[in-house]
Amino acid sequence: MPLITTHSTAFYLQEGETLLEALERTGHEVEYQCRSGYCGSCRLKLLSGSVGYRELPLAFLAPSEILPCCCVVTEDIKLDCTARQNEPDLFEQDLFAEGKAD
Repeated sequence: MPLITTHSTAFYLQEGETLLEALERTGHEVEYQCRSGYCGSCRLKLLSGSVGYRELPLAFLAPSEILPCCCVVTEDIKLDCTARQNEPDLFEQDLFAEGKAD
């Protein structure tokens, strides 16, 4: 399995998992819409390594960009991507409890 390295962490791609799914699983902030290479919303900069595509995506890509939704990782890669910061879950907090307002 290829090793994926970002600014935040390193992890292995799991069997049958897309790179976009792996980034989501590991808490990375990646925009997406179509998940099939049409829109280009998930575009990321590839810092090292290489990927391929079973079918060429329709979205425009610069030479150092990839689409994690549909690329096939062929070797260890490094991406210009960071994990989400640990933000409080506002749905798990009582925002109206006395003495807890900031």
